[in-house]
Amino acid sequence: MLSKMPSFANTEFSIVRVSAAKRKFSSKAIEEAIHEFQSSVKDKELGWLFNNCFPNTLDTTVTFTTQQGKPDTYVITGDIDAMWLRDSSAQVWPYLYFIKQDSGLQQLVAGVINHQAKCILKDPYANAFYNDPNKVGDWAHDLTKMQPGIHERKWEIDSLCYPIRLAYKYWELTGDTTPFDEQWKSAVKLTLKTFKEQQRKESQGPYSFQRKTAWATDGVPMNGYGYPVKPVGLICSAFRPSDDATLFMYLVPSNFFAVVSLKQAAEMVKKISKDEPLANELLALAAEVEEALKKYAVIDHPDYGKIYPYEVNGYGSYNLMDDANVPSLLGLPYLNAMDKEDPVYQNTRKMLLSLNNPFFFKGKAGEGIGGPHAGKDMIWPLGIIIRGLTSNDDEEIKYCIAMLKKSNAGTGFMHESFNKENASIFTRKWFAWANTLFGEFLWETYKLKPNLLG
Repeated sequence: MLSKMPSFANTEFSIVRVSAAKRKFSSKAIEEAIHEFQSSVKDKELGWLFNNCFPNTLDTTVTFTTQQGKPDTYVITGDIDAMWLRDSSAQVWPYLYFIKQDSGLQQLVAGVINHQAKCILKDPYANAFYNDPNKVGDWAHDLTKMQPGIHERKWEIDSLCYPIRLAYKYWELTGDTTPFDEQWKSAVKLTLKTFKEQQRKESQGPYSFQRKTAWATDGVPMNGYGYPVKPVGLICSAFRPSDDATLFMYLVPSNFFAVVSLKQAAEMVKKISKDEPLANELLALAAEVEEALKKYAVIDHPDYGKIYPYEVNGYGSYNLMDDANVPSLLGLPYLNAMDKEDPVYQNTRKMLLSLNNPFFFKGKAGEGIGGPHAGKDMIWPLGIIIRGLTSNDDEEIKYCIAMLKKSNAGTGFMHESFNKENASIFTRKWFAWANTLFGEFLWETYKLKPNLLG
């Protein structure tokens, strides 16, 4: 939904962060980081934005409880009361680097891992869930196997990758294996099973999706199974991380993400669960997908040379574009899917950050990648943040920070998207993923290249 900043908006750094008494969760480590940033960075507007954005997930979106003796954390996206597996992982990710300083924060993240495992076991094909297992929502009549407790059932590869990414980093940083019990291992097994089903080697698999709507990107063609693909070892994704339907179902950035996640899950089940056969199965699928990407997900472009397309179908068709939502082609190094200096990535990056990408928009308010979800001429701050996080160029990083600072349009927060000509025209005034990721970008820049913050 498009919003417009009211003319009376106060841009003199008014207090817009929710008051301490109304915050959902408070972390001493995060508050100390905010104080350090504001005390050290001379740009007062960046200090104000960091104070508002970085803790936004903790302030406004988490419900932390204990269930059956285990921490449990439900995380909404912001203005939608539902937990996306992708968003919830990405929203708490930047806090991982503080959990060794704050045991309460560590328990909160462990609770996210536990809750996500329950969601996956409920339905590995669903992308978003309610906290109430009996709640029936707006999409209950979608033509798919809906059930109470599920907000939306759009099959997206990354929905099963993000929980592994979060779990792996948590384990790597803390050494704590408590969340990785039989329930978690069962979720990993189901992830593997689902990925194999969606390789569609012998059939179209058990998943299909249709919705009665005029919004074309909310439906899947061919009776809900999508356009045909050639079984080449890649994994089908009916939807993108934007929740828009894919054109060709082999979504390249999500397949790269799956390779990383399968390898991480294999290491965890081998070392924690001592299940070598499962680890070997996970590694075998990772190797198969990795090899298929080399064969089917690199094309020769007349201007840029070898590049990665956004989607392919195994028959030779491909879609040249990128979407701001992560996993994106631009964001592959952020997900540890490849090095920033990978030559094919660098060629691809040049194409993506140009008008040869149909979803790259440029205007008076800034430039960046958007996508079909918010429409033409709408730039997503997520895309600008990822551009900065994957850049080795100091001037580019400064440019991204300046655009993001300007894009808040006096609200003190990031948004889902803003108009390329006027940042005061934006979608979603409460979008916690963008807020927290912006905080991550600022904190990383402060720690590694503080001179870029002015």
